[in-house]
Amino acid sequence: MNLYVSNLSLNTTDEALKSAFSSYGQVESAKVILDRFTGKSRGFGFVEMPDKQEAGNAITELNNGIVDGSAISVVEARPREERPERSNNFRDDSSSYNKSRW
Repeated sequence: MNLYVSNLSLNTTDEALKSAFSSYGQVESAKVILDRFTGKSRGFGFVEMPDKQEAGNAITELNNGIVDGSAISVVEARPREERPERSNNFRDDSSSYNKSRW
């Protein structure tokens, strides 16, 4: 089961997140999401636990619990929604925006 963990301390690492959940069962992976430009934590992450019963216990026990000094929120992660592809009209040659200026 994939879990979404929010309100993480900006100092929380992947290992600290894994450690917090490992006392409730086997943790397959734990990942704190980082900002791609600064490399700093965005304050949320994901934990994958193969056993649903253990994951349910972790949700019950850790939701509103304290990890690295922050009261975290833990819920079952929803599947990622596909976003439509963004068009960049500024660089699109077919756009008429400012075409007459060049």
